[in-house]
Amino acid sequence: MSAVPALYSCVITHVRTAPRRHTLRHRTYMWLVDPDRPPRLPFVLRPLARFDPRDHFTGSLSSIRAGLDAFLAGHGVGLDGGRVVMLAHARVLGHVFNPLTLYWCHGPGGDLRCVVAEVHNTYGQRHCYLLRPDATGTAHADKAFYVSPFFPVDGGYRMRLPVPAERLDLTVHLDRAAGRTFTATVRGTRHEPRPATLLRLALRHPWSTLAVSAAIRFHGIRLYLRGLPLQPRPDDHRTPERTT
Repeated sequence: MSAVPALYSCVITHVRTAPRRHTLRHRTYMWLVDPDRPPRLPFVLRPLARFDPRDHFTGSLSSIRAGLDAFLAGHGVGLDGGRVVMLAHARVLGHVFNPLTLYWCHGPGGDLRCVVAEVHNTYGQRHCYLLRPDATGTAHADKAFYVSPFFPVDGGYRMRLPVPAERLDLTVHLDRAAGRTFTATVRGTRHEPRPATLLRLALRHPWSTLAVSAAIRFHGIRLYLRGLPLQPRPDDHRTPERTT
């Protein structure tokens, strides 16, 4: 099982193949942490990495792990005290945007019981998928959440989500009736979470999570100006108390 905490400098790529091809590529950095034991940083660096339970699940429980355990319990899954590792952006100077947060959930013997994929859209909503990866780290899920204004809520995801080690290598495909229409990848290299490393990454990628959300909006405007039709958002688009 991966040692935590850790930092990953990474490249996130979105490739849209239909109805028009378009690519977004963004450099950033992410944290791999145990939500029960978030990283302890020097006081002066704490504004660069904060993990707030309000940013995950219902946002109403006392800790991220409590929110995860409540979600799992609602789906009949217990970890029996097993360890969780979470890949996410931290709050940086008070701002955070996590298009995808992943939780690898283990039993007390270290066996991987499930993966939870928590998706946030740019409208401030979130939704969780409970995944059962196979031996290759691959899992499938029906799409059930409005993310892009250019795709309706249909089709299904094929996700390859191996537990991060020295390399971070994640892939998410969206397959619709007409074929594969979208692929997102996250590729990264592991770093020890030393203060100097965090400071270097923060200076290299200032306001990292704000930059992610700004890039998504900017590319959305470009697609709209190129004539890509908007898909209506479902009437009931609130973040549910329990998501599947």
